[in-house]
Amino acid sequence: MEVKRDIYLKKLIASKQNGMIKIVTGMRRCGKSYLLFNLFCNYLKETGVDDSHIIQVDLEDRRNKSLRDPDALLEYIDGRMTDDEMYYILLDEVQHVKEFEDVLNSYLKIKNADVYVTGSNSKFLSKDVITEFRGRGDEIKVAPLCFCEFMSVYKGSREQGLEEYMTYGGLPGVVAIADETKKMEYLNSLFEKVYLTDIKDRYKIKNDSDLAELIDVVASSVGGLINPTKIENTFASVKHSKISYNTIKSYLDILQDVFLIEKSIRYDIKGRKYIDTPAKYYFSDIGLRNARINFRQYEVTHLMENLIYNELRVRGLAVDVGVVVINTKDENGVSQRKQLEVDFVCNQGSKRYYIQSALRLPTEEKREQELRSLKKIDDSFLKFVITEDPIKRYHDDNGIVFMNIYEFLIDRDSLRV
Repeated sequence: MEVKRDIYLKKLIASKQNGMIKIVTGMRRCGKSYLLFNLFCNYLKETGVDDSHIIQVDLEDRRNKSLRDPDALLEYIDGRMTDDEMYYILLDEVQHVKEFEDVLNSYLKIKNADVYVTGSNSKFLSKDVITEFRGRGDEIKVAPLCFCEFMSVYKGSREQGLEEYMTYGGLPGVVAIADETKKMEYLNSLFEKVYLTDIKDRYKIKNDSDLAELIDVVASSVGGLINPTKIENTFASVKHSKISYNTIKSYLDILQDVFLIEKSIRYDIKGRKYIDTPAKYYFSDIGLRNARINFRQYEVTHLMENLIYNELRVRGLAVDVGVVVINTKDENGVSQRKQLEVDFVCNQGSKRYYIQSALRLPTEEKREQELRSLKKIDDSFLKFVITEDPIKRYHDDNGIVFMNIYEFLIDRDSLRV
């Protein structure tokens, strides 16, 4: 199975010889090694770089166990650099090396060394990169296959592909498995034996039942607001657990650190301010979310929202949950304030998009319900409604763009005017 992964390959190419250490991060099994050792390495060769100037070390391979010693790795790399031409140093799973930070920093002042590394598990999170390399590391975050990448290798219609993708997700190892039962077994095993093990190892979590329960709560609440205080109260009343607000918040932060989920904060569009609690959380891979709850809850509406969120993030957009506050009167004429939700407020530089995810718009009433919040926004930024209905792209009288989910996912310029 060959997937191009052009989004990330272009980022690596753009960062060539920029005087920084290129650090490829992301959740386990999302394709970091394949990106570096196959796609990027092939690119270097195709552009004329000689094999002798590409130094590759797979530190997860037991045959290279001796190179996990920092001094031995330094000696090995130095011994391969025999002239003044540029050398590309590619290190896979560098966290296996003790004091790997010193090893990498040792090449920052060597003009003909261009260093690229991948890292996984508890020792290679985004905040670790920021702390250890202090502006000298160029982080490239890799996500599981997006739908467009998935469809490049999927044998079937786009409708069948979307159903499969929203069930089993986009981890390359899952996509390569044909049997549905084996897909489920792979995802369950990955969650229990890899992701949770990494979390427990790094954060020294001994009693992990509350953590597991919290993950289930988040998995069941995709598309809904999550409030740590309410979760604390539920744990106390239902499970008789003494887990605190601070512990719940800490666990949510940990799940973000290891790339399992992402947090989307609410943003008051008219008031131009953020509302920190409650927030929404989306799974980086939908298949892992479904596996966590044993594929029981298949709510297409919420899964489509998660899918759209992930696609927006792959495209490099900052994504918040929009809130539009309006003043109305009840049936007794009493004034009241209401909050209308916009699924996504997306920012990229000076650009902003408002996006509503609507699985279907079968009636005028449903259509008006979805449009109400967008109509209350009085700025000039583009507004979109994304639906699974088989429609061609069009603008309504309010300037709101309607498009089909397939156009949005497959056309990378779909948020154009």
